[in-house]
Amino acid sequence: MIQGRIYRDGHLTNEGISPDSLDTLHKDRNAVYWIDLVKPAKAQIDHIAAVLDLDSTHADDAFNGRQRPKLEISRHYLYINAYTTAYDESTREVATEEIAIFLTHNGLVTVRDDPNADLSTILRHWDDSARAGSHGVDYLVWGLLDVIVDGYFDTLEKLDDEIENLEDRIFDTVKQDTELQRLTYDLRKALVIVRRLTLPVREIIGPLMRQEIVPISAEMAIQFHDVYDHVMRVADWTESLRDLITTLLETNLTIQGNYMNSIMKKVTSWAAIIAVPTAITGFYGQNIPYPGYMEDWGYWVSVGATVLISGGLYIVFRLRDWL
Repeated sequence: MIQGRIYRDGHLTNEGISPDSLDTLHKDRNAVYWIDLVKPAKAQIDHIAAVLDLDSTHADDAFNGRQRPKLEISRHYLYINAYTTAYDESTREVATEEIAIFLTHNGLVTVRDDPNADLSTILRHWDDSARAGSHGVDYLVWGLLDVIVDGYFDTLEKLDDEIENLEDRIFDTVKQDTELQRLTYDLRKALVIVRRLTLPVREIIGPLMRQEIVPISAEMAIQFHDVYDHVMRVADWTESLRDLITTLLETNLTIQGNYMNSIMKKVTSWAAIIAVPTAITGFYGQNIPYPGYMEDWGYWVSVGATVLISGGLYIVFRLRDWL
């Protein structure tokens, strides 16, 4: 048995499908089915392709994977490639899973690689929206894509929290922080991945809500409008976070530049103060007679000049906030 479901008259009748029954199900106009293939063998893909009359290119794409998110329309079916995302806060990486989806007149076939993926959210969404089950396979693909897009919100929400923490650390940290730079890079990389996988989803949902392009029922087309709205919000949120992380990176560089300028002012000021006793002692170290040469008062004049001039420079630099 393969994981799947069979619906009749909008009601769930079976869970689990025998591969041998696929041909019968595909021809049964009263049945709506979902089949989930995990790491299928080439022969299994070929069998599915023969029963559903799939194009060989689409069958190879589903078997080999690593395709960009897309929607392709064939004579007898729709081929959709999409990705789920999940942000791991411990590793700061975005975990993705590719899902190839074949949508026929009465069936939904999903092909994926991760046997440990949790499908409970999708199944629960289908069950909670059972009233839409009368719309057949349109209802199944809507529920699947809706869950995938909602997963993007969860990922972006976690990234948003990470960026807020980054903001606090940037303004609390004055000295150079290598860990801070690494965090900024990791978040920027994660956002690039999310953006690459989510932006093309607009091209998938767009045709599904336009009935003149894809034969979706009018009632479900309204639901796809809602999913499309979510996709646009995801795109806007992704762009906003991407711009924000870029701004934070530039802000961090500016803060570090200002901190370096402050250090240079202090170093230069102390060098000017130290130059005073160096100049005076160097002058009095000449091997020629000068006022106060070999006299006690000459020594005290040089010491007094050193203290007064150095002290005066220190006070001036402090007043100008150079020290």
